[in-house]
Amino acid sequence: MADVKVKKESDPADVAAIETRSKIKELCQQFPHGITDQVIQNDMPHLEAQQRAMVLNKLLSLGHLDLLKNSSGLLYRMKDAQSASKMKGSDNQEKLVYQIIEDAGNKGIWTRDIRFKCNLPLTEVNKILKNLESKKLIKAVKSVAASKKKVYMLYNVQPDRSVTGGAWYSDQDFESEFVEVLNQQCFKFLQSKAEVARDSKQSPMIQRNSSFATSHEVWKYICELGISKVDLSMEDIETILSTLIYDGKVEMTIIAAKEGTVGSVDGQMKLYRGVNPVIQPTGLVKTPCGLCPVFDECHEGGEISPSRCIYMTEWLNF
Repeated sequence: MADVKVKKESDPADVAAIETRSKIKELCQQFPHGITDQVIQNDMPHLEAQQRAMVLNKLLSLGHLDLLKNSSGLLYRMKDAQSASKMKGSDNQEKLVYQIIEDAGNKGIWTRDIRFKCNLPLTEVNKILKNLESKKLIKAVKSVAASKKKVYMLYNVQPDRSVTGGAWYSDQDFESEFVEVLNQQCFKFLQSKAEVARDSKQSPMIQRNSSFATSHEVWKYICELGISKVDLSMEDIETILSTLIYDGKVEMTIIAAKEGTVGSVDGQMKLYRGVNPVIQPTGLVKTPCGLCPVFDECHEGGEISPSRCIYMTEWLNF
């Protein structure tokens, strides 16, 4: 009697799990730097917490995902297949150093700390680091916190702002001119929005409300200008707007916003508008003496004197 092959139907639960794993992997590919559990929950709200945990654990056990930790919490990131293949054949010491650097995430780790964690001689650690760098598995990044300090992180990891200084630094140098240009352009945008609101001839309250702009609007305007060689985030723009607030050129208010609204955080949104001082400052305030915190101690012949004041000299030469 001939053998009869019976086709076994796939378990619907297994099919659903496979589809969910595929969706999570696709989501990770869209965000190369990693995703949080909240991102997965937002993308797949129908998936229960227990099911989500089981699928993530399966992907981790299969070696498809890496589990990282940063200031936001746990991150799930697609495992770099190229890096995994390059690590084949490496000895245990090299794998240990690589794992230590991987655990450090986007803030990196100093050579001394690597040596402390792996308990290897400094010469051996340096040799392993050079070998991993040559394979393009790790990279050395200069930290703005210390000019002579280098930290190591995985080759495909974007360094944290605390290491690079963010958009305001280039090769550890603070880009003061770039910041000044951004200050001017952000203020110009808010001024133009206020002028449009005034020209509308509507009621004072409507004019005031329409003169406000969100940080997202300002960010979009700056991006469209193309004056930045680096990608600026809304957080960067809000930093610039904060300096304008301190200068008395801009005011900020916070309003409630619907969840999911662009630019909102935790149901709140920041609005900014350009302002003009009610009265012009007096001539005395404009001089360095008008704002000097050691004015009472300043006199000829003393440690602080008008003739040796560099601020007065700069003001007179202006």
